Amino acid sequence: MLSLHKTNRMHRLWWVLGWLMIAVILYLSLMPSPPKVGAVSDKWQHAFAYALLMSWFAQLTFHRWRTALLLVVMGVGVEFIQGWSGLRYYERMDMVANTAGVLIGWLMFRLGFHYLSWLEKPRKS
Repeated sequence: MLSLHKTNRMHRLWWVLGWLMIAVILYLSLMPSPPKVGAVSDKWQHAFAYALLMSWFAQLTFHRWRTALLLVVMGVGVEFIQGWSGLRYYERMDMVANTAGVLIGWLMFRLGFHYLSWLEKPRKS
């Protein structure tokens, strides 16, 4: 299965949750003092967030190249906005981590990690 089709029962929910994830990532990226998550490097957090986004949307659309490009542009754009705002720092390595996350998400999808389909499978009682 290459993509979840509009006929799937939870298709609209997956799209809403995907856009909600984008909103949360943008909010966390642009707020003045984001919460710290343990001792994990923020570069790993960037890569994880963008890998999740890419793998999520890759399952919902046939426009995967466009999705990947838009997520890379988002990741780069957020860094420029952080620098211009004066509230956060512009970091090239965050851009690299975001882009690496998009590539990881793409690879996850290509290797068959289609977790949304798995979530839609009926469970045996």
